[in-house]
Amino acid sequence: MTDSSEHVYGVVVGCRADDDRWLLIRRSTTVRSPLAVCFPGGHIEFGEQAHEAVVREMREELGLEVTPLQHVWSHTLMERPVTLFGWLAELGNAAVVPSPDEVHEVLWLTAEQASNHPDGMPHTREFVAALLEAVRNC
Repeated sequence: MTDSSEHVYGVVVGCRADDDRWLLIRRSTTVRSPLAVCFPGGHIEFGEQAHEAVVREMREELGLEVTPLQHVWSHTLMERPVTLFGWLAELGNAAVVPSPDEVHEVLWLTAEQASNHPDGMPHTREFVAALLEAVRNC
């Protein structure tokens, strides 16, 4: 989704497994920030709602069916006209089938590992904190 100033909007998705590990990815070499570790997500398409983008992006990137539960975080990048909306989502029963065009590696990390990963994207720690707060309040 873009507005008249070409501002881009996107989603990032936090999904937690039964063992309290979070689903993250190492980005492929063909996308922006190659080989960085981050939560899955992507652009919101024109006319699409954020919760719809959560479902579509998880299906496209990882072959997963998810249920968006709650918008928990927002962040506007200073270096580019991008706003990210962070969502907590529930995993369905499907196996992870990563798209090689977007995902180099699938990682299941604890909140601490995700927050402190040496290849992590900026603001991951803030998103993890928001996810943990949302889980505590559920």
